[in-house]
Amino acid sequence: MKYTPEEVTQYVKEEDVKFIRMGFCDIYGRHKNVAIQASELSKAFSRGVAIDASAVDGFPADTDILLHPDASTLVQFPWRPQHGRVAHMFCDMTRPDGTPFESDTRRILKQAIEYAEKLGYAFDFGSEMEFYLLKLDERGEPVKIPYDKAGYMDVAPEDKGENIRREICLTLEQMGIRPERSLHKIGPGQNEIDFHYADSLTAADHAVLFYTMVRTVAAQNGLWADFSPKPFPDEEGNGMHINLSVRDGGADSLPRIIAGLLKLTPEMTVFLNPRENSYERLGGNRASNRIGWSGKNRSFIIRVPNTDGRRAADGERLSTGCRVELRSPDSLCNPYLAYALVIYAALYGIENRLPIPKEAALSPENPEKYHRLPANLPEAIAAASDSAFIREHLPDSVIAAYCQRGARR
Repeated sequence: MKYTPEEVTQYVKEEDVKFIRMGFCDIYGRHKNVAIQASELSKAFSRGVAIDASAVDGFPADTDILLHPDASTLVQFPWRPQHGRVAHMFCDMTRPDGTPFESDTRRILKQAIEYAEKLGYAFDFGSEMEFYLLKLDERGEPVKIPYDKAGYMDVAPEDKGENIRREICLTLEQMGIRPERSLHKIGPGQNEIDFHYADSLTAADHAVLFYTMVRTVAAQNGLWADFSPKPFPDEEGNGMHINLSVRDGGADSLPRIIAGLLKLTPEMTVFLNPRENSYERLGGNRASNRIGWSGKNRSFIIRVPNTDGRRAADGERLSTGCRVELRSPDSLCNPYLAYALVIYAALYGIENRLPIPKEAALSPENPEKYHRLPANLPEAIAAASDSAFIREHLPDSVIAAYCQRGARR
């Protein structure tokens, strides 16, 4: 349910909400917040909540900003006490003079959505989120010991994360977020939860809340949720596969979208894979860096699932009803930046009517014929720094944060 400011005010009164967390993200997508008392809610809606953002990672020094709550994003945190409840809203950010804050990555996604709408397109996203559950030591610090030794789609008792995933999914539903499925992944202690599709902004908001909620549930169970791209050198990495579908597009929009993503993902890679060990994951098993698409073969950065027969058998005629799965991003990318760049790349393919790419074929004789994504963080930074596409769609402050020193999170 999407609330208005008036409905939020009424909800807070009726549900005994005492604390409202004003949520936002730093430039790398890490969830931040400041809590206000319920008595301050009307001021927050009318004036905003002032914060010193100079200590927030990636934001310019000596920066004061105002947080303006987006009433439509109201959720209650089910894990907080039922007496004196806690609610959360994401916020838009402005400078004190009312001008938009250029490093607000949520705003960057909203601009991408508006641009797509002007062209007659709307995009939905449904991401697949992977993470490891690790044990804690006697001081409550995480250690590199997986919670279990189970493998792909194993069941209890080998799969010790089954009840935790259940708790996560039930908590998501209480928050109005729709999980689609959950499972144990290939790595020991590795888990995956997939989201039902949602509009672009809602999907990104849900992804940010997901990180916070999973870590909270894990902590309540005496565990640590590790989203890093490659927690163990000899085990599977954590990806964030992005499933994209387009509404209101023409019959040939999907193949053009694939063409745009294939062309521009190398230039976007530092924003999709922001850590040095992101590149330990890329190129490994089931995390290919080969630039191509396939319906069946997971050895390429794009897969077009053959769902309900909607992808033609010859692999070249692509139905507008299909979804596109971009497999290269990892779990520490900023969802707002990732989704925004994916939208712009998709629209680039459509607007420029890029040639429809043929489905890739991989055999032992030809793996090296396919181009690859950047092999390490410096290569990814160089690709983004030289990209006219990136300069067109991202502000200098965001590009500098990722490219001058590399992304930290």
